[in-house]
Amino acid sequence: MIHAKGPLLTLDVGNREAHEEDIEDVAAEYIGGRGIATRLAHERIPFDADPFGAENRVYFSTGPLQQSQMSFTGRMNATGLSPLTNGLLSTNAGGYLSRNFVGTGHPIVEVVGESDELLAVHVTDDGVEFEEVPDLEQATVPEVTGYMQREHDLDAENILCIGPAGENLVRYACVMTYESRAFGRGGLGAVLGSKGVKAITFEGDAEPPIDLDEDVQSEVHRHAATADDMMKRQGTTAGTEFINDEFSLPTRYFSEYSFEEVNGIDGDAVESKKYKKGACSACAFACKLPTRDEETGLETEGPEFETVYSFGSNQGVGDIVDVMKSNELCDIYGLDTISCGVSIAAYMAANDEFGNAELAHDLIEKIAFREEEGELLAEGVDRFHDELGVENFSVKGLEFAAHDGRVIQGQGFSYAVANRGGDHMYSTTLRVEYNGDIDPEGLEGKPAVVRERENRAAVRDAGIICAFGEDDYVTEEVIETLFDADYDEMLSMGDRIIEMERHFNNQRGFDRDDDRLPYELPDFETALDEYYSLREWNDDGTVPDAKVSEYLGGTDAPADD
Repeated sequence: MIHAKGPLLTLDVGNREAHEEDIEDVAAEYIGGRGIATRLAHERIPFDADPFGAENRVYFSTGPLQQSQMSFTGRMNATGLSPLTNGLLSTNAGGYLSRNFVGTGHPIVEVVGESDELLAVHVTDDGVEFEEVPDLEQATVPEVTGYMQREHDLDAENILCIGPAGENLVRYACVMTYESRAFGRGGLGAVLGSKGVKAITFEGDAEPPIDLDEDVQSEVHRHAATADDMMKRQGTTAGTEFINDEFSLPTRYFSEYSFEEVNGIDGDAVESKKYKKGACSACAFACKLPTRDEETGLETEGPEFETVYSFGSNQGVGDIVDVMKSNELCDIYGLDTISCGVSIAAYMAANDEFGNAELAHDLIEKIAFREEEGELLAEGVDRFHDELGVENFSVKGLEFAAHDGRVIQGQGFSYAVANRGGDHMYSTTLRVEYNGDIDPEGLEGKPAVVRERENRAAVRDAGIICAFGEDDYVTEEVIETLFDADYDEMLSMGDRIIEMERHFNNQRGFDRDDDRLPYELPDFETALDEYYSLREWNDDGTVPDAKVSEYLGGTDAPADD
């Protein structure tokens, strides 16, 4: 099976040391990306680690496709112990960093320890430099880019960094790259902040050998360039009106199922502000959304659908320019737009402030700096809902994405069992419910669908393949050819990734009681039993130690530091 090549690079920021390690055996079994990172994290992060402690680790990783020039491959993975969910979590981001990352000769970089001074770490194919950057304390993401351009002649595509939110340990702070692309969910930006790492840069010309089928790459690239796809014009917002009319667009902190002002924030509204094409590295699909409001001069990238929901309908805000402003502020300060928007919507619900976009903009800054009300909201809905007297619309501490599991109930079940909680990308069961492949109502037969789609997503994230390309462009047949592997065998690898995540979280106390929703679904307990049985887990939602011990070569505990 074709897999990422090159050694693991460990950055010990406490001791200002870097060293390499051969991980060929792990890479050969788990391809790259989320696969390699999950395997290493399970072994190396202590089960009782504090997410903000020196013993936590963050892994940034690519797969073999990031060494190609094929569309749908301009992405990277990040994995670590989340301060929001308290469990192992992976997230990914697009942009232009991945090619510069692999240019250093490493498919995966591990950050461990804790610095007593704010650091920027510079990784090249010649070595590693640790730079103290006190002048970047509380700097915004664009300010970090400006510094790197002035002082190091590096551009946005060379940089991953955190904003003030990460330094101030906001539990849903992002790691940002290319200024507007986010490793968004779960708060790994706050983990870097706890380690005193403001930025890591990557630059190099190393090209580890990867033998990928050139004809298949060319065909995928041609299809991406020539396809007449609404996503090219409107990104993920293309389905906003359809979802609002036919399914559910959560509105006013989940109290309503449709938004009467949807036309002010839908795909047409976003497209009306789009002023040029945008893409990720090497991708001809070009689905990104550089937008500009001529009247105010506001420019941002997006908003995508999840931001339209979190700062639009769910806050009762019907003006796309207001949502664009919220999107831009989150990018500047380094905040996950979903968790931040839902947290602010909860505050609006508690204070009867729906529709107050100026309040939202004010609260974004307060959250980033943990000032006044922002100190509470920075903790996330799961931790503050009782104090505000609102319902806890989260799973395992992660705020819900837009796709309402009360209506598309397979997706609702997916939220419940997903190791990272209320995240729509963990299985994307929503796709087969939206397009009519399965009935959105009820849970009959859904556990098998969720399991299969979770495994598919794990394969995608090990590759790494953009989710927008996985079904129609980078098909199962294409994946088999590219990776020189049987797709069913790859799904088995996805199974192992899911089980290692679950087993790690089990050791931290997660079990069946955490596979829960803030609303009822029909025959939920029966479906949960069926899901556990399909995965050969225990009735309490835990993974048998023996299964994971086999994956780890006979050890079921992380190595001592």
